[in-house]
Amino acid sequence: MRRRTFLAASVAAAAWPRAGASQITNSLLTPWTGPYGGVPPFDRVKVAEFVPAAEAAMAEEWQEVETLAADTAPPTFDNTIAALEATGSAAGRAAAIYSVWIGTLSTPEVRAADRALRPRLAGHLDRIKQHSALFRRVDAVYQARHASRLTVEQMRLTELRWSRMVQSGAQLEPPGKARLAAINAELAGCYTIFAQNVLVEENDHVLYLKEADLSGLPTDLRASAATAAAARRRPGDFAILNIRSAVDPFLTSSDRRDLRERVWRSFYGRGDNGDARDNNGLITRILRLRAERAKLLGYATHAHWNLDKSSMAGTPQAALDLMLRVWPSAIARVHEEVAEMQAIADRETVGVQIAPWDYRYYAEKVRKARYDLDLNEVKPYLQLDRMREALHWVAGRLYGLRFTQVFDVPTQHPSVTVYEVRRGARPMGLWYFDTLARPGKTSGAWMNTYRAQQTYGGRVTAIVSNNASFVPGAPDQPTLISWADATTLFHEFGHALHGLNSEVTYPTLSGVRVFGDYVEFPGLLLESWLLSPEVLKRFARHHVTGAPLPDDLIAKIRRASTFRQGFNVTELLASALIDMKLHLADATDIDPKAFEREELARLGMPKELAMRHRLPHFQHLFTSDSQSAGYYSYIWSEVMSADAAEAFVQAPGGLYDKGVAKRLYDHVMSVGNAVDPKAGYRAFRGRDPDVSAYLKSKGFPAT
Repeated sequence: MRRRTFLAASVAAAAWPRAGASQITNSLLTPWTGPYGGVPPFDRVKVAEFVPAAEAAMAEEWQEVETLAADTAPPTFDNTIAALEATGSAAGRAAAIYSVWIGTLSTPEVRAADRALRPRLAGHLDRIKQHSALFRRVDAVYQARHASRLTVEQMRLTELRWSRMVQSGAQLEPPGKARLAAINAELAGCYTIFAQNVLVEENDHVLYLKEADLSGLPTDLRASAATAAAARRRPGDFAILNIRSAVDPFLTSSDRRDLRERVWRSFYGRGDNGDARDNNGLITRILRLRAERAKLLGYATHAHWNLDKSSMAGTPQAALDLMLRVWPSAIARVHEEVAEMQAIADRETVGVQIAPWDYRYYAEKVRKARYDLDLNEVKPYLQLDRMREALHWVAGRLYGLRFTQVFDVPTQHPSVTVYEVRRGARPMGLWYFDTLARPGKTSGAWMNTYRAQQTYGGRVTAIVSNNASFVPGAPDQPTLISWADATTLFHEFGHALHGLNSEVTYPTLSGVRVFGDYVEFPGLLLESWLLSPEVLKRFARHHVTGAPLPDDLIAKIRRASTFRQGFNVTELLASALIDMKLHLADATDIDPKAFEREELARLGMPKELAMRHRLPHFQHLFTSDSQSAGYYSYIWSEVMSADAAEAFVQAPGGLYDKGVAKRLYDHVMSVGNAVDPKAGYRAFRGRDPDVSAYLKSKGFPAT
């Protein structure tokens, strides 16, 4: 899940207006009305409202904070920490809508508004986090927390509020606060430009092909490429979009090595073309600013700052230790995989040495030879609509949730569908499903929280979305997705379930608002259910005949479950290692291209593949602070997810064991950040996570 921090205000407060809340008619600010406790007014949004909405929301939130800070009553949890939860409702409503337009409906006008607002929003947030009078009140509650008989959740919220203000410079002297605010404002501007550069390169760099260029491409990929070209007013052509859901299938299937190289270089060269959209200079500036900020706040590096008190790992060294334990096994497996591919290439073509644009293509040949499995045979059984039904069925079996499509809710685009979610008669929230690629939409997949669950001030249910950029099928044909896309769909739905299952009091602690190296755990865990026979037999059905996925294909998929894990783990782990090393390095004058090249060479990175995200388009790192020095969290969370999946497999009921599911719900899915994640995981599993299950799941040696 790529975290999105646009208006970084309390989205959780968006549902329930307080007395005196803004009555401005701007659609981004007005209290949400309608069914289900109120819904976002997507049908009334105008881009021209973005700037005035942000200005009004900031003014209102600042006045709320000033009033709270000026309270002359002795500070208590209720009149200080809890009261902060009730500030920023207008900003929260604006954030929920603004994030949708930035991520899925971007236009030049939207991007211009974003560039103008980001630095100002950063400054606004700094004013709040560094407010001296407010911090004195928060600090007083924090210092008295053990004597105040707070609940576990209240204690957790108090400690988090205090530590976040300290990490944001609340204890600095005025000159330090001023410099910190200037750094954050400049970083916000850099993040916006970085993201917009990548988006433009994804939208503008399209490879148009003719019929003669399509050798090897399966029928569904040809159809989706024709649809993509027609949508760009190139009827008769075939468009390979510069997004992962189009690039990966092309690299896997195309017989044209020259075209595979062109597509690979376009996708992996995003932000690295020496032109106006080149991001390398921005990266250098971002790293300098982050290093200066860390020193200002008393930390050795940005990595130490970002992991302190907001991660399970705790220190960069702990994260590095885990990654470097896995790294030798991963690259050893890559060398084995390359040797098998090279043998096939040598038999077929003289002089071909496996290159990054060949890896997926020849890996499929190995898969067919070793497992008699062609994933193109699986794709006709993976209809997007049927996979959505599978998600709902799994959620029902594990958590008793029921999804019902509703039509009385405005959506941001005609392709978006909305579902009411209930557990028995109890409403749990709304789920928006927005999965098709379109111009102005960021590639990849993610989950958004439009409204966080809470009970403070009255029960408020969650509103969440799952978003992706799957290439739509031809007109009047279902959208078919790859096995990798189906896995991604389950992953992101795991995050949605984390939000929908939340049952906490305070919005700051709700749903997915957990540590960065814990948040991926529920998403990675749910991927295990895609491979279960119950799901595949019920929902993987041929889009023409309706026949279920044959047993022999299911058996082949299961046997091949550890196939190409050298590639999968290495490309991700390389990104995570470079991220951590980059943010531990001396940031005086880093050349990103040279750093990436030299550090990968030191690690022994196989030349036949690249990092999953090269630095010039690594949006996890350079569009916000949240996952910088934190990409390791995917590996950290995968260790937990493999360990947790093993708990299900070892139980009498397997993946659908009710007892294990209840423990998962009680200690992980429902508690958000109301308990320390280490304690929550121990309560679920009975111990800390063990890395051996992860290594086993990849087919790596456990020692």
